[in-house]
Amino acid sequence: MDEVSIGAAPGLAGSGPQEQPQRTLRKVADLPGPKGSPVMGNAKAINSTRFHRVLEDWSREFGPLYRFRILHRNVMVTAERDVIAALLRDRPETMRRPSRTSRMLEEMGTRGLFSVEGDEWRRQRKLVMRALTPEVIHNFFPTLVAYTERLRLRWHSAVAAGRPVDLARDLKAYTLDVTVGLAMGQDLNSLENEDNPLQRDIEFLFNRLARRLTTPFAYWRVPLLKRAVDREADAAAARIRQAILGFIAEARRRMERNPALRQKPSNMLEALIVACEEGGEGAGAGFGDEVVVGNAITMVFAGEDTTSNSIAWLIDFLARQPREAEALAAESARVLGQAAVLDDYRSLDQLHYLDAATREAMRLKPVAPIMALQPTRDITLGDVAVPAGTIIFCLLRHCAERGGEFEQAEQFRPERWLDGAGGAGDDPARKLFPFGGGPRFCPGRYLAMAEIKMAMAMLAKNFILEAMPGAAPAEETFTFTMTPSTLPVRLRAR
Repeated sequence: MDEVSIGAAPGLAGSGPQEQPQRTLRKVADLPGPKGSPVMGNAKAINSTRFHRVLEDWSREFGPLYRFRILHRNVMVTAERDVIAALLRDRPETMRRPSRTSRMLEEMGTRGLFSVEGDEWRRQRKLVMRALTPEVIHNFFPTLVAYTERLRLRWHSAVAAGRPVDLARDLKAYTLDVTVGLAMGQDLNSLENEDNPLQRDIEFLFNRLARRLTTPFAYWRVPLLKRAVDREADAAAARIRQAILGFIAEARRRMERNPALRQKPSNMLEALIVACEEGGEGAGAGFGDEVVVGNAITMVFAGEDTTSNSIAWLIDFLARQPREAEALAAESARVLGQAAVLDDYRSLDQLHYLDAATREAMRLKPVAPIMALQPTRDITLGDVAVPAGTIIFCLLRHCAERGGEFEQAEQFRPERWLDGAGGAGDDPARKLFPFGGGPRFCPGRYLAMAEIKMAMAMLAKNFILEAMPGAAPAEETFTFTMTPSTLPVRLRAR
């Protein structure tokens, strides 16, 4: 198989097959890296919930291109932004998600856009993009308003009664309700009810998936080693699948009663069903209910923790920086007017400071600080020959940190992203990877930003954030996403 050049040392020359001058290439094993045990290598670091920090610290010690070892396998790490951008652009032809990750996702019933590759990915991408258009989000907007108002009333009631607000828990419930509402057309109301069976199964399965992704050995595939918790994960996946099949049948009955939903679907499930039933050369031609089920579950897994953690990190910054919090409150009051919750879809685009604050929080505390990729064929990365199947970790946060482009880079400064900042506002898309990059750019980014703006504008308009005196600061913990260990923030009515 022909080798593909991703970059030529010292910088990036581009991607795709090209003529290369004769030069001596290094092997991955030749790269600098941390010492490990003769048998296990550096496997012990994988068990840490600070794995992302370990990789970033090693990059500071060994440089932007290094390796570490798990058993007999060398793993490559890069913190070069141009290289990372090229790798992301080369998906799905030359680069893919690690096969180990894809297999784990599919074991839990989530064979959807996140895990498939190649031609199947291209076809499912068209299908899912049809189901996540701005028009679909627009049609869902009244439901998003209702869910945000429910969150406001819950917090208002707690503050009025002098009860503490568990912000992290409520944000997770809010984003789960929104994601399930859009993905499946169902109102779990996990914000007010914590005993919904589907919610319990989703939370349990998500937590098991996070554990498995950071476990070096897939012991659960060996029948004699499989534990009770793994058998329960299988049962939870089966129950979720049956529930979604029921939602699909319900959606079809709803669309039969109201044919207008075929032209203007009110949620992702309806849009997927319409696309799959089109036949011919349509985006969903040849797909059945299994693809709908897989993508509905994928939507929930990909959209819940990522969005709630993004909001939580932003709240943590604002609680410690009153000037920025008041700037956001002033903007929210102006845009919302007399409304307690933003109720005009067009007003989302008027929250410029909130957008800048969100981008800045994503720069400092991205929910995906690292990303793993795997070449489908032999490639040349700079001056390194990388065999097909080698795991490559991309340090998405550290690549921006080390670029030296941000003044006072360690500080939370939303104004750096505003128009006029430094002469002209910076473009986050050229410097950050909060939603990935290249052809596999996150299709749910529009919904995520809408959720963040709805929740934060409501919060800033109606409440004052205060850091809890003497509380331990939030620490970064990494499983499936980078999560704050705690959210030591309290609310006061404005």
